[in-house]
Amino acid sequence: MFSKILIANRGEIALRILRACREMGIATVAVHSTADADAMHVRLADEAVCIGPPSSRDSYLNVAAILSAATITGAEAIHPGYGFLSENADFAETVEAHGLTFIGPTARHIRMMGDKITAKTTMQALGVPLVPGSDGALRSVEEARAVASRIGYPVLIKAAAGGGGRGMKVARGEDELEEAWSVARTEARAAFGNDEVYLEKYLDRPRHIELQILADTHGNVVHFGERDCSLQRRHQKLLEEAGSPALTAEARDAIGATATAALAKMGYRNAGTLEFLYQDGQFCFIEMNTRLQVEHPVTEMVCDVDLVREQIRIAAGEPLGYGQSDISFSGHAIECRINAEDPETFAPNPGTITVFHAPGGLGVRMDSAIYAGYRVPPYYDSMIAKLIVHAPTRAEAIARMQRALDECVVDGVKTVIPLHRQILADPQFRKGDYTIHWLERFVDSLKS
Repeated sequence: MFSKILIANRGEIALRILRACREMGIATVAVHSTADADAMHVRLADEAVCIGPPSSRDSYLNVAAILSAATITGAEAIHPGYGFLSENADFAETVEAHGLTFIGPTARHIRMMGDKITAKTTMQALGVPLVPGSDGALRSVEEARAVASRIGYPVLIKAAAGGGGRGMKVARGEDELEEAWSVARTEARAAFGNDEVYLEKYLDRPRHIELQILADTHGNVVHFGERDCSLQRRHQKLLEEAGSPALTAEARDAIGATATAALAKMGYRNAGTLEFLYQDGQFCFIEMNTRLQVEHPVTEMVCDVDLVREQIRIAAGEPLGYGQSDISFSGHAIECRINAEDPETFAPNPGTITVFHAPGGLGVRMDSAIYAGYRVPPYYDSMIAKLIVHAPTRAEAIARMQRALDECVVDGVKTVIPLHRQILADPQFRKGDYTIHWLERFVDSLKS
C-alpha cells in the first residue's frame, strides 16, 4: 500500500480523497493555486504545495508543477479526482513514466473512451447496445443527411471529443440539419480543438442512467448498481438518485451483466461509469467516464462502500476481494448539488461565505470544503457542496432531503437550494415521472 498520495484537485473532492487516505493511514499532499491557499483541503493535508496562480491552466492543469510537487514531497501516487486532469491520457501516461502510480484507468483506456466515436464502436463490438446513428465521424453534411434519413428525425449532432453539453445540436427536420452541423462543428473546434462530429437519434423522453463499475488488475469486475442522473439543465446534472425510480432489479442486473462482461474483455482497471439513455425498456450506451463521478456518494450510501478507498486499493495492486453476489443494495439515496449560482438565472455568484451550517441527523451527509469566512473564488466550477441523504424508501429519502435542505444555511452567496426545494415538492418528481428534458421545462414553468 502507498505511504503518501498527492491529490491533484481542489474543493470537496480533494477533501473527500484526503479523508479516505487519512482512514487508510496514508499521508497526503495537497496542491493548490494561490487562490486556494486557505482552502480546507490545504489546511488538513499533511503537506501542501502551491503550484501556480489562480488560473486553472497555470495551476491545476500544470502537469510539470504537479509532478514537481510529487517529486519534492516523495509522493508515490497521484489521485486526480474528477475534472481537471482526471481524464487526460497524456497526464496518466506521464505520471507512470515518472515512476508514480496514477490512481485511475490506464492511459490507453482513458484515450479510448475519451473519443466518443471510438468509445461507441468499442462498446458495440463488446455487445453493449447503442443509440442508432452514424458508424463514425461524419465527413460531410450530405453524409449526415443520409444517416438522418435512414434513422429518422429528430437527430443530434455531437462532438466526437465532447463533454458538458458543448458541441451538441438538435435538428428536428432536414431544414435544420445544415445549421446544426455547422454550429456543432464550430463549438467543438472552439472547445476541444477537434471539429469531428457524429450523429445519433434524438430520443424524446429518455432517462439518463449510469452504472458504477470497479475493476481490479486481477480480472475481477463488478458493478454497484445504477444512478439516475436525468435531472439536468443544459446537460449539467443537478440532482441524482440511486437507484432509479424507472428501473427494476431485473433491468439493473441485465445491463450490469452486459457492462461488466464488456469491461472484463477490455481489461479495464479501477473505477469507471458507463452512461446510458434509457427509454421504453431499452438501454443505449452514450459514453464512459474513466474516473470517479461527482455523484458517487449516492452509490456509496446504498451499497455501503467507499469508492475512493477501493480506487486506492486497486491502484496498489490489491484484488477486490469480493464478487458481484457479495454486493447488495439497501434503501434509496438522493444527492443535491449545491452551486454558488443565482437559482433563477444560474449565473455564478462567487463571494465570501458569511454563515455556514451543515445539516445533520440520521442518513444525512454533506460533502463540502466551505466554511464561514471562506471566499468562493470566481475561477473554478461553481459547485460548493453536495448534500446527500439515505433512507429505507424513496419517499422517506425525499422527506429527509427536504428537512436537510431546510436546515442547510449558506449565507453570503446565492445558491440553488431554493430550486432544489421546488423540485422536491413537485408532484411529478415525487412520482419519479421525469426524463432528461423535465428540468428545463420545470425551470421555464417557474418563470411563467
